[in-house]
Amino acid sequence: MSRLFSEPLKVTAAGRTDSGVHASGQVVSFSTPRQFPGDRLETALNAILPLDCSVRDVAEVDDRFSARFSALERTYIYSVLNRPQRGALFARYAHHVARPLDLERMRSASRHLVGQHDFRSFCVSPSATTVRTVKRLEVGRSGDLVRIAISADGFLHHMVRIIVGTLVECGTGRREPDEVAGLLHSGDRPAGGVTAPAQGLCLAGVRYEDYDSFAEPPLYRPAPALLDGGLAFP
Repeated sequence: MSRLFSEPLKVTAAGRTDSGVHASGQVVSFSTPRQFPGDRLETALNAILPLDCSVRDVAEVDDRFSARFSALERTYIYSVLNRPQRGALFARYAHHVARPLDLERMRSASRHLVGQHDFRSFCVSPSATTVRTVKRLEVGRSGDLVRIAISADGFLHHMVRIIVGTLVECGTGRREPDEVAGLLHSGDRPAGGVTAPAQGLCLAGVRYEDYDSFAEPPLYRPAPALLDGGLAFP
């Protein structure tokens, strides 16, 4: 942005991600007194951005808008490649779990996490408050890929990855689903599940009062040319 506008600019992102985490619905905001047509801004930015980052929408907003603080809800999707063999093409985008996953056990465990709770057991470097409201937590399968989607009003550091690690432990039988309720109320991080690797996580969308940036990660987009059960891959 600073290069394009020839001035130092502060860019605010809707969410920060760890190294190795991806985003299909990140939102950023910035302020500048200079004029630049929106349709040209998208093209100009994509011309100078690196190949692993692209802009798909540009809009002019109210001066009070902040990509971070105006957000009402964020959605993350975590991908697990669940089969005995690891997948070379999935290495950057999915966590490989060789043992079979019981999705019903994972869903049973996830029900304890929906709603407003203190998620101190599911984070590192706790913030001033560790209370968050998880609005949706879904576990599904498409072929060898298990999709874990979680939406909340906000997330703590490593919160989604620890939740996923805990659900995977329940899915493989290492942890009983009902243990999650006790873990949640204990506030004891060391007793919690492992932290799932970064590469399976994707910031899929951010919802505002009149805009939702949600875009399904390419791993799960339907591919018309594939047979039933096939997977699309970018």
